[in-house]
Amino acid sequence: MKLNELRDNPGATKTQKRKARGPGSGKGKMAGRGIKGQKSRSGVAINSYEGGQMPLYMRLPKRGFNKPNRKSFAVVNLGLIEKFISEGKLDAANAVTEDALIAAGLVRRKLDGVRVLAKGEITSKLVLKVSGASKAAVEAVEKAGGSVEIIAPVAKKDAAAAE
Repeated sequence: MKLNELRDNPGATKTQKRKARGPGSGKGKMAGRGIKGQKSRSGVAINSYEGGQMPLYMRLPKRGFNKPNRKSFAVVNLGLIEKFISEGKLDAANAVTEDALIAAGLVRRKLDGVRVLAKGEITSKLVLKVSGASKAAVEAVEKAGGSVEIIAPVAKKDAAAAE
C-alpha cells in the first residue's frame, strides 16, 4: 500500500454540490436561489423576521419561572468519596466536612453547600458533615456504620459579614 493508494471507505465522504458553475452543472446562473430579492443576496439572516409582523416566538406565551434566590449545591457521589478514601486523599477517621472535600480536590467550590448523592458503593465507616444528602445516600452511609450530619448552608450575606 502506498500513500497515493489511500482512499476513504465508500460512502464516507459526499462530494460538495458545485453551484454557479455554468448551465451544465444543474445549479448554474442563480445557483438555486431564484431571481432577485433579499434571500438571493449573500450575508442575509432573516430566520425569525416576519416582515414587521410580530414574530411567532414573541406571540406565544412564555412558561416557567427561574427562582432568583435559588440554592445551587456542589454534588458529590458516595462512590467518589469511597475512591478518595481508598487512595488516601480523604481521612475516614476524622469527620468528612465540606472543607475536607475541597482540600482533597473532590469538589472545586462549595457554592451554597455540598450535597451527597447515593451513586456508587460506600464501605468505609465515616461521619459526613454536609449541607444536604439524598435519603438513599443517608441510608447507604448508615448501613456502612457511619452517620450523616446535615448542616445549614451559610447564606451569602452571613458569609460576607463573617469575613
